[in-house]
Amino acid sequence: MMPVITLDGPKLTKEQKAQLVKEFVTKASEILNLPEQAFVTIVRENDFDNIGNGTTLLSDRHK
Repeated sequence: MMPVITLDGPKLTKEQKAQLVKEFVTKASEILNLPEQAFVTIVRENDFDNIGNGTTLLSDRHK
């Protein structure tokens, strides 16, 4: 079994991604009782121009 953790979010620094991966995998490993090496983590960064909420782009809300 290879669990996959996926995060869709805003642009992040490399340091932020590393911290998220570490903390997500550490906690998931504890909860699922699986070794950390069993996990795959995917971080997908989304520009606010590419995300809509209702009828408005997020980039228009964050001006």
